[in-house]
Amino acid sequence: MFRLVTDLWQRAEEALRDGGAHIAGSPAAVAAAAHEVAPGVLFCEAFANVAAFATPDGLLLVDSGTIVTAEWLHEAVRAWSPAEVRCIVLTHGHVDHVMGLGPFDREAEAAGRRPPEVVAHEAVLERFEIYRRTAGYNGLINHRQFGIPPDWPVEYRLPDRTYRDRMELALGGETFELRHSRGETDDQTWVWARDRNIVCCGDLFISLAPNAGNPQKRQRFALEWARALREIIGVDPDLVLPGHGLPLRGRETIVRVLGETAEWLEALHDQVVALMNAGAPLDEIVRRVRPPEGLRDRPYLRGLYDEPEFVVRNIWRRYGGWWDGNPARLKPPPDAELAAEMAAMAGGVDALAARAEALLGEDRPAIAAQLIEWAVQADPSSDRAHAVRFAVYRRLSELGPSLMASGIYRWAARTSRKRDKPADTPG
Repeated sequence: MFRLVTDLWQRAEEALRDGGAHIAGSPAAVAAAAHEVAPGVLFCEAFANVAAFATPDGLLLVDSGTIVTAEWLHEAVRAWSPAEVRCIVLTHGHVDHVMGLGPFDREAEAAGRRPPEVVAHEAVLERFEIYRRTAGYNGLINHRQFGIPPDWPVEYRLPDRTYRDRMELALGGETFELRHSRGETDDQTWVWARDRNIVCCGDLFISLAPNAGNPQKRQRFALEWARALREIIGVDPDLVLPGHGLPLRGRETIVRVLGETAEWLEALHDQVVALMNAGAPLDEIVRRVRPPEGLRDRPYLRGLYDEPEFVVRNIWRRYGGWWDGNPARLKPPPDAELAAEMAAMAGGVDALAARAEALLGEDRPAIAAQLIEWAVQADPSSDRAHAVRFAVYRRLSELGPSLMASGIYRWAARTSRKRDKPADTPG
C-alpha cells in the first residue's frame, strides 16, 4: 500500500531534472501509492492526487480523485488513520478530482455520522451543471484524448459550502486557507495549510507545461494562472503538493519551478496580446509566438500533455473570439462543398489522395492532413482516400508531441479504419 517517501523524493527530483511526469500517459497506467510526506500529512499519488491532513479533530482531505481510484483512496487513508474525515476541499470541479467521495460518505452513513463537509469555490456548481448538459460531448472528448469508453457522469456530490474569494477553515486548532484563482479552470482553489506551511495547488502545477490550451475544452486563463503561481510563491511554502505529478519541496526549488512556470505563461500571453494589438491574424500569431528560449528545455515545462500552440490559440479565443482574422473563414462554405470544389480542381478524389500520400512521403503530414480531409469529405466512400487518411493521422499521432494532439489524431485514424461506424463512435 505505501511506498517509501525516499522513493517519492527521488522520483520528484528526477522529474525536475530529467522529466518523467506521469500525467502524459493514460490515467490507468499510473501506479497508485500513498506516502506520508510530513508528520500527519498523507500524499496519495495517482493520476489525480489527493492530500490528507490529520488534526486532533479529524481528517481534512484536499480533492478525492477519480471514480476508478475511489476505493483505493479510501483504503489508503484508512490504512494510515482511522480518524473521521471531517472535511473534503475540492480544488476544482474536474471529474478526475471530485468522484472519490462516495466511500467516505457511505462510511459515515454506516457509522451514523454526518458525512464529510465538502467545500469548493462557488463556480463548481455551474461546472457540474454544464457537465450534465454536455455529458455526451465530454464523454467523446475523453474517448478521443485517452482512448477510454465515452462514459461521463451526470450525478455529482454537491458542495455543502462554497466561497467566492477566500475562506479560512479551522479544524483541530489549525487553519487551512482557501484561495480562489482562475487558471486551468474558473473554479480553481489552492489550499494553504498555514500551520504546516504546505500548499496544495490543485492543477496550477502538474510537472509539465500548464494545461492552458486544451483544444476541446472550456476557456483557460493564462495570465491569472501565472498570478496564482506567484501568490503561492509569496506565502513561502516549504512543500507544494500538486493535483497531478510529483511534489515540490524546499523553498529554492519551489520559487524556481513555480516562478519559471509563471514566466512561461506570461511570455505566451504577452506575445499574443502584443501581436493582436498590432493587427496580426491568428495564423501569424501561432507561427510567431514561442516560449522563452531559456525555458524551452525545462523538463517540467515540456509540452507532453498540452502544448504552447494550443495555449496561444486559447489566449486568442479569450480576447479575440472564435474568428481567426481570415475574412474567408468568417462565414465559410460547408466543408463538403469546399472539399468537392478542391477535388474537382485537383482532378478528382484519387488525385487529392495521391498528392496527400506524396506529401506524407516528403514528411509534410500537416499539409497532407488538409488534402486528405478534402478527399474524404468529397467522397466519404473512397477506400483509397481512407487508407491514406489512416496513414496520415497515424503519422501525426506519432509526432505528437502532446497527449491532446496525439489522442485526436489517433481517433481520426481509427475512424478511417472503421468506416462502417459513425465518425465519433468509439473503437
